[in-house]
Amino acid sequence: MTKLSELEAILFIVGEEGIGLEEISYLLTITKEETVALLTELKTRYENDPASALHILETEAHVVLTTKKELAPLLKRYAQGTSNTLSQAAVETLAIIAYKQPITRVEIEQIRGVQVSGAIQRLAAHQLIEEKGRVEGPGRPILYGTTPYFLDYFGLNSLKDLPDIQAMEHSLNEESSLDLFFDEMDEGEQI
Repeated sequence: MTKLSELEAILFIVGEEGIGLEEISYLLTITKEETVALLTELKTRYENDPASALHILETEAHVVLTTKKELAPLLKRYAQGTSNTLSQAAVETLAIIAYKQPITRVEIEQIRGVQVSGAIQRLAAHQLIEEKGRVEGPGRPILYGTTPYFLDYFGLNSLKDLPDIQAMEHSLNEESSLDLFFDEMDEGEQI
């Protein structure tokens, strides 16, 4: 792998939170000047390739891999979706955020074991989650939490009205696996 590929991979994995030059330099074990040169090369590559949808956005503190502005109408249609239903991945991500908030994208990914950037964007587009601040530390990742609309959507007065996880786990543990198996058999075809 080249340093350019490694840089691209880092920018992809940090997602919308972005990453600072110093952190990139540290991760790639190169100088800040070499990091700037790599970023310039990657940015030029994206700009000069009409088949590429990617763009590098540089702010004062972070570098973020984004899509080109020309794709905004397409991405807006995606975010609005053809239906108001949430995918299973989005529902699982929302549940983690609701119970563990405030929580970062990386922490959610550690719990789920998969990348959740798309689910987070969709939940934010549906106004079910929002930024609740940033972690003090490297990269200053975004902390996510639920919105007042989340409470309205699910008919909750407060987060205290969420079902108790320990109680659900306890009741599941009390049921034997054989009972669950026979319940399934009762609902299925008769032999």
